[in-house]
Amino acid sequence: MPPIILMSDPRIVDIPVRECGEPLVDLRQLPFVDVDDRLADAAGAYAQLREGVAWRLARAARLLPEGLRLLVTEGYRPLPLQIQYFDAYAAELRLAHPDWTEDHLHRQASRSLSPPDVGPHVAGAAVDLTLATTSGTELDLGTPVNASPEESDGACYTQTDRISADARAHRRTLAAALGTAGLVNYPTEWWHWSYGDRYWAHTTGADAAHYGPVTHG
Repeated sequence: MPPIILMSDPRIVDIPVRECGEPLVDLRQLPFVDVDDRLADAAGAYAQLREGVAWRLARAARLLPEGLRLLVTEGYRPLPLQIQYFDAYAAELRLAHPDWTEDHLHRQASRSLSPPDVGPHVAGAAVDLTLATTSGTELDLGTPVNASPEESDGACYTQTDRISADARAHRRTLAAALGTAGLVNYPTEWWHWSYGDRYWAHTTGADAAHYGPVTHG
């Protein structure tokens, strides 16, 4: 696997944000995209994304082979929830590795969860998703969505060789559609794709991110 730049890297954290002010839109109104309710919240935040990201997601859905659809599990994630997730994962790692320094712990936690201050989900810029058939059957992409490196023995990494040939082919199909539509992948999580955030800016060479943390929605 090629070296991976983590979300906690200063090369990501230091990228400026020029907030464009796009609203959040509800993905449940998009054709060709299914929204799973496994992480549903009462306010429906999980089903929302910035308008520009949603447009690109709709385009990606139309690029899929016949018989396949995008299955979204989570989009926008309010800041308090991101903090809760990150702190809980960091606590698990701290318990398992009491010898780690706080800096190393922070970096390792960012393999699976973005630090809250740079989190693409917090900006409404990232989406977690997988592939399903038009009849609703979820395809095998090697691990469940949101599997940590510890849970999956590293199989959550997009370019891993620890998955079946079928799962690898499904990942390629997903990546081809989303990449063509302008989204970028976080390489530690095959299901995580974003547009307009700091990680997207670094990957594409943009001089700033378009989206900062959403404070409403």
